[in-house]
Amino acid sequence: MHSSRLKDWAPFSFLIACAISTLLLLSSSSCSSTTRSVVVPPQVEGAHYVGNQKCEDCHAEITRQFPGSVHSRFFKEDESYHGVSGCESCHGAGSKHIQAGGGKNVFIHNPGKDPQPCLECHQEKHAEFSLPQHHPVLEGQMNCVDCHDPHGRDIFKQPGGLGLARQDQQCAQCHREQTRSFVFVHEGMQDGCTTCHQPHGSIHDKMLTQRDSNLCLRCHSQMQFDPSQVLVGKVDHSAFLSMGTCWTAGCHTAVHGSMVNPRLLY
Repeated sequence: MHSSRLKDWAPFSFLIACAISTLLLLSSSSCSSTTRSVVVPPQVEGAHYVGNQKCEDCHAEITRQFPGSVHSRFFKEDESYHGVSGCESCHGAGSKHIQAGGGKNVFIHNPGKDPQPCLECHQEKHAEFSLPQHHPVLEGQMNCVDCHDPHGRDIFKQPGGLGLARQDQQCAQCHREQTRSFVFVHEGMQDGCTTCHQPHGSIHDKMLTQRDSNLCLRCHSQMQFDPSQVLVGKVDHSAFLSMGTCWTAGCHTAVHGSMVNPRLLY
């Protein structure tokens, strides 16, 4: 009786053994072939790391507010962490900068001129800058610090992004036409630009999160009883949606706001 049961299980045990072998093979293969990224601080030739205290002697205002920044979470007082946390992790070893008496760009790296130190850690943002529609950071026409404050505590005022506490004001510095005052304001503007736009890069035109009318319908669609019917503002929009997006169809062309029409027309 016992031997017959073993015979019954023989085919299944073979399949189980094959499955386990395959999983082990895939696991070992993925571990050996995965490239691991290494974050490397900016290099200053001939310089060595001195620690945050030396920086504080001259940059007291910055180091005073730095503990309130998210970047401060990576700071370690231990000397073994010099260069991989604190000021020198972004600016490079500071000994030659100090010996030269300081000065802008004197034996020191300025991430405000070159975003590479930021991209070393924020690699997902680096990838977004390579999408078809993006802010021209990699092209050198703007920089991370144009929108972000790497030292300050403003990050805590609004969730969702480093230094974007004044999110819309940051966008307004360049996009003044879209963020100016309107008589009839698109209410979505109250939720911020990133409600509709990807701030770093997108596959969609104008860096939109979505290119079709679904972008608007996330907020404006209403309950309907006919599955083929789309109601917006108690009006059947089913036929309108076939003409294009809410703005390209010629219905709501002043998508950010209008001076003349409550239905957002120019």
